[in-house]
Amino acid sequence: MDILKPVAAQLEAYNNRDIESFILNFSENCKVEDGEGNLLMKGRQAMYESYKKMFEASPNLHCHLQSRVVVGNYILDEEKVEGRAGNDGISHVVAIYRVENEQIVHVRFLR
Repeated sequence: MDILKPVAAQLEAYNNRDIESFILNFSENCKVEDGEGNLLMKGRQAMYESYKKMFEASPNLHCHLQSRVVVGNYILDEEKVEGRAGNDGISHVVAIYRVENEQIVHVRFLR
């Protein structure tokens, strides 16, 4: 199993604002949390709705991968995100992905 495959594919789809390709990289019951462990989204449908709105509202959205670390089933991406609607600057984000069975099952965002 190549655990990098879904993480790389979702980043490419994110940068293309392609919700259909993006969402396929996540498990049906994927959980998305903030840095403190507060649940932001649960399930592919909730993610679909949230990211679809963001993609539509952010035509200049782009995530620049700064570094990537792989530890077991975890991938830590340090990112710089720009062009997000409602945010005039560049956001520094660390995304921690847990991959199982070639799908992302958990994401934690550190901002």
